[in-house]
Amino acid sequence: MGVKHGRDYEGILTDLTTAIGRIPDRYVFFEMDAEEWERLGAPEQLEVDEALAEDLFYALGEESVIPVGSGVVIHDKEQHRIHILIGEEELTFVPLI
Repeated sequence: MGVKHGRDYEGILTDLTTAIGRIPDRYVFFEMDAEEWERLGAPEQLEVDEALAEDLFYALGEESVIPVGSGVVIHDKEQHRIHILIGEEELTFVPLI
């Protein structure tokens, strides 16, 4: 079902794709290793990131915390945001409204 949102879905996905791109080993989510990831060209990496963003958007409707490589993606229902963290450091967030 995905997370509740007031913003345009495409805008959220674009921002979420950019945000998860900041997690250096996000490819682990798809059970890839660094070598496999590096063999992909930039357009293919972007396609994987877009697929990951879409998967996360829908999965966060059921699970509020999802590990992605060395990072974690958190749906904050109270602030209507998706937070992207590595350890305790917040890399960025995506507003949903």
